[in-house]
Amino acid sequence: MSWGTELWDQFDNLEKHTQWGIDFVEKYTKFVKERSEIELNYARQIRNLSKKYQPKKKEEDDNKYTWCRAFHSTLNELNDYAGQHEVIAENMTSQIIAELTRYAQEIKTERKTHFHDGRKAQQQIEASWKQLESCKRKFERDCKEADRAQQYFEKMDADINVTKADVEKARQQAQMRHQMASDSKNEYSSYLQKFNQEQNEHYYTIIPNIFQKIQAMEEKRIERMGESLKTFAEVDRQILPIIGKCLDGITQVAESIEPKNDSSQVIESYKSGFEPPGDVEFEDYGQAMKRTVSETSLTNSRPDNKPDRSSKGKSKTLWPFIKKNKGSNPEDFSHLPPEQRRKKLQAKIDDINKDIQKEMDQRDALTKMKEVYIKNPQMGDPSSVDPRLAEIAHNIEKLQAEAQKFEGWLAEVEGRMPVKSDPPRRTSALYETQNSTPPTNNNNCAQDRESPDGSYTEEPSSEVQTKVQPETAESGDEFDDADEEMLPTIGTCKALYPFEGVNEGTISVTEGELLYVIEEDKGDGWTRVRRNEEEEGYVPTTYVEVFLDSNAKDS
Repeated sequence: MSWGTELWDQFDNLEKHTQWGIDFVEKYTKFVKERSEIELNYARQIRNLSKKYQPKKKEEDDNKYTWCRAFHSTLNELNDYAGQHEVIAENMTSQIIAELTRYAQEIKTERKTHFHDGRKAQQQIEASWKQLESCKRKFERDCKEADRAQQYFEKMDADINVTKADVEKARQQAQMRHQMASDSKNEYSSYLQKFNQEQNEHYYTIIPNIFQKIQAMEEKRIERMGESLKTFAEVDRQILPIIGKCLDGITQVAESIEPKNDSSQVIESYKSGFEPPGDVEFEDYGQAMKRTVSETSLTNSRPDNKPDRSSKGKSKTLWPFIKKNKGSNPEDFSHLPPEQRRKKLQAKIDDINKDIQKEMDQRDALTKMKEVYIKNPQMGDPSSVDPRLAEIAHNIEKLQAEAQKFEGWLAEVEGRMPVKSDPPRRTSALYETQNSTPPTNNNNCAQDRESPDGSYTEEPSSEVQTKVQPETAESGDEFDDADEEMLPTIGTCKALYPFEGVNEGTISVTEGELLYVIEEDKGDGWTRVRRNEEEEGYVPTTYVEVFLDSNAKDS
């Protein structure tokens, strides 16, 4: 089907239709541009999301768990996933938007040319038609004039009163008009033939050719639309394998999660090295009793005077309840439990040894360079290497001293690690007869000096040492208090207000809570209380209402 033969009289409608087609191309181009912007925004949001949940420096230790590593790998895959959506946007911009924008300009120019040619041909045929109409009207006028001239001649010829000269004049006038009519007829007939030829050429050659070009232009536009729609799908399809790899990567890291391994890592991370407490010994109250030290205490005698409680930061309770030190961590990792401390020290020693090896490698390389310079002075001055060699020697000496320091701490902590075959005993305060001899404790393991929050005391105690156990002099004064025998209760108290025991040696209480009093206020504003066998500490005296036992008051 050809537009030239079927739509020969639809010039205006074709002009509107082709303009609508170009508008549609521009509309589709705008659609792809907005889709491209959506892809870019989506990619940006995915990247921001991935960046937001990337582990911080303080969370780097989490990578020891497989589920953490899997999530971090998922974030990286998601970042690559976002990159593929950026590729979609880039390809749509270059392969569709840019191409269609350029093509729209070309088709506008081509359409303008075709319709200009069609309009020009239309104007020419219309002008030719007007010329034909003019010839036709002239022929009609000349024929009428010839008829009137003929009638006038016949009238003059029939009238006897008209002179012969007037009749001859009328005859000549009639002949002239007939000649003019004949000439007009010939001119009209000739131009009519010419117009018919032009009209036939216009409607069967010129217009069909122009419309055929317009039809080809329109079909090409439709074809380009189809190609663009196909490209629209292909741009997405091209990234599907990479998207699939990203998703496969997420699946693989998800399958790499090992719950048993992560569970073991928890043990490795938090294992303290302490042994569980042993059985509680029986306390015999049936005989005359006096306060003595427990079997697991580091000292068997204590000064008569009470410790100075004015410093609230000093621990007054057994080690399971000492608050964590919120200050900076010591260099020897003594704030950690034995097992964790051992691991940290070993890791530190390994790092130092690596640094030593690097320095030694540099020293060896420079030594070889110096030897080359000595043998070949033209290559360099051997003395130029000496400052760097001296610096490296100093660094190695410094690192070796540091390694020796940490190895000393490591040997110390390994020597104090508890033996599993000899679990510690948990004993409360023993009340024995005056003639009984306190047992000697030779099992001074790390538990006697460590708290589960990791505090560890290295300094020798300044407290008064016993003659029975001189080896306990290494114990810190802080834990000399921590390992004293459990004091008896001398009354009860009721908490009037809630108190948050955030400092070492204090205990948190809630309003209305009932506790046991084990030591009265000595004038410093603090009362020592016990919640149960293992929880005790100091609370402000003004926060509690104390009820002392009658025998305690008498004493």
